[in-house]
Amino acid sequence: MTRQTSLLYLDGVSVSFDGFRALNSLSFVIAPGEMRAIIGPNGAGKTTMMDVITGKTRPDTGEVFFGGQTDLTQLDEADIAELGIGRKFQKPTVFESHTVQDNLELALKAPRGPFSTLFHVLSRKEKARVEELLELIRLGSRRNELAANLSHGQKQWLEIGMLLAQEPQLLLVDEPAAGMTDAETAETAELLKDINKTRSVVVVEHDMSFIRALGVKVTVLHEGSVLAEGSIDHVSSNERVVEVYLGR
Repeated sequence: MTRQTSLLYLDGVSVSFDGFRALNSLSFVIAPGEMRAIIGPNGAGKTTMMDVITGKTRPDTGEVFFGGQTDLTQLDEADIAELGIGRKFQKPTVFESHTVQDNLELALKAPRGPFSTLFHVLSRKEKARVEELLELIRLGSRRNELAANLSHGQKQWLEIGMLLAQEPQLLLVDEPAAGMTDAETAETAELLKDINKTRSVVVVEHDMSFIRALGVKVTVLHEGSVLAEGSIDHVSSNERVVEVYLGR
């Protein structure tokens, strides 16, 4: 796939911190509409990779393009979020003292300052979008509950819903299954598959059974570059992958 036809394109990306190479000539491509899982041992460069894509960290060398045209290395974090890249961190950040529905309404993508947010009346279209999101994130029946009362897994879903309210083209999700019950983990895999019907998703995860449930192409990072790429079965049977990651 060429840069022009890709959604996300990284080529030869390197980042060093105090002499430590966090990314070492990292190259990979995400297609429009694709969901990709990224795995690797601690220190493999997964977080730094997300930081580079979202503009938090500038690469020392290499190219990072979004939508074939936009050079992400020239933009700051706010510009990149505006462009359509949403990032879900490991720890959920929701407004605990607001209801589930309020959280989604506050997150809707509209040009609003603090005052207009307080007095903003939702349009019919915005109301319909909130309903859609409540269904998608499996929280329709909890809409009037305070976010503080949700389980850990449900808070994760709510935060994903808040990110989706911003209408990103690409969603970066960091270890969504961490700390979830088995039932929530299985439901989260289904949720991400549903999201992937309308947008691209990159999932960084440790839980191999969760990645198997996603059934998508896997990129294995090691020491800041791609060690292997392919189906979960393909990378699981790669001797180098077993040695550096799965064998631990």
